[in-house]
Amino acid sequence: MEDSQIVALYFRRSEQAIQETDNKYGHYCFQIANGILSSPEDGEECVSDTYMTVWKSIPPNRPLHLAPFLGKITRHIALDRWRKRFSLKRGGGEVALALEELEDCLPGKDSPEAELRRKEFRDGLNRFLGKLPEQERMIFVCRYWYLRSVKEISEKTGLSESNVKTRLFRTRSKLRTFLAEEELL
Repeated sequence: MEDSQIVALYFRRSEQAIQETDNKYGHYCFQIANGILSSPEDGEECVSDTYMTVWKSIPPNRPLHLAPFLGKITRHIALDRWRKRFSLKRGGGEVALALEELEDCLPGKDSPEAELRRKEFRDGLNRFLGKLPEQERMIFVCRYWYLRSVKEISEKTGLSESNVKTRLFRTRSKLRTFLAEEELL
């Protein structure tokens, strides 16, 4: 079923919308949640929470492409769950490590103009990613969007773990330089 047809089901408030969403994107959402949480049970709960959130947000939202819409919601829910789980125990795990690696590249959270800065940062990050060679972009997105381990990325790309780490380091360095030049850091 096409995304527009699934969205139309949501607008008609048909429960079939959730079933069609699950049929088409259930595995995709589960992969995102499970990759962050490393727990199939928590991953399944996040997918269910994603469907509930989508049910509440369509309408009024009318996404043209469901995959990124669902992916963003699933990732947000999984990260919230991860933060709650590890709020007392800092460190350990790929999520903490990946987020820590990017810390120097992210704008501050507590400034008055934080929302505008986040939008400018997001737009700048998209421009930066658009300029990267395909493999570098894929490695970066796998690590920092899907929060995959270096080992998983290595297996996916056929590169050594050392090579993946080096590429991530160099890409983060390029990102810091780009953000500084764009005055987004």
